[in-house]
Amino acid sequence: MQDSISGDARLALDLALTIRHDGHGGVADDLTDLAGLTAWVRAHPGIVRDAAAHVPADADLAAVRELRAAVRALFARAVRPSEPSPADAARLMPVPEAVERLNAAAARTPTVPVLHWAEGGEPVVDHEPVSGGRDLAATLAQAAVAFLAGPERQRLRACHAPRCVRYFIKEHPRQEWCKPSCGNRARVARHHERHRKSADSLGQ
Repeated sequence: MQDSISGDARLALDLALTIRHDGHGGVADDLTDLAGLTAWVRAHPGIVRDAAAHVPADADLAAVRELRAAVRALFARAVRPSEPSPADAARLMPVPEAVERLNAAAARTPTVPVLHWAEGGEPVVDHEPVSGGRDLAATLAQAAVAFLAGPERQRLRACHAPRCVRYFIKEHPRQEWCKPSCGNRARVARHHERHRKSADSLGQ
C-alpha cells in the first residue's frame, strides 16, 4: 500500500501521525521529549545524515513540534469540507500562521538541485542542502511543502472511525478508513447505533 505514496507524502504524513490514539480513549504524542524525537528520526533514515547516531537537541524538538502543529493545521484545510482529525480540531493553528511557519522552517536550509545518473538508469534530480548539512525541521518542512503543493494532497483524508485521530492518503476509490481495524470499529459502531435507535423507537 505504501509503495504508491511518494517519499515526501510519507514523511509529511508520518510527522502528522506522531499524534495518535493511545488505545485507551485518549490521544498520545510520540514527540513529548527528546527520546521520542530521537526514536522517530532513527526510524526514518535519510532525514538527516547518519540518522542512527543522530541525537536531536532541545531546539530540534521545539522546532519539529511547532512544524507538526502547522502541518496538521494545513492537513485540516486540505480535507475540507470534511471534518479534520478530532485530535486537534478545537485548537488548530490559523491557516495563515501555519503557512508562514511552514515556509520559515523550509527556508532554514537552502537547497540546490543535484543530478544523479546511474549507469543503465534514468537521470534523477535530488535537492540537497547548500551547506552540506541537514536541518531536521527544514527537511521535514520541505517534504510537507512538496506534498501539500502536489497531486497527492487531493487524496488526503481524516479517518473518522471511533477513537481514531489519524490522517491517511486514500489508496483506492472505496477506501473510507485509514486501516481495516478502523473500518471494523466503524461498522460495529453503526450496528450498535442502528440497534439503539430501533430499541428507542420500540420503547416510545
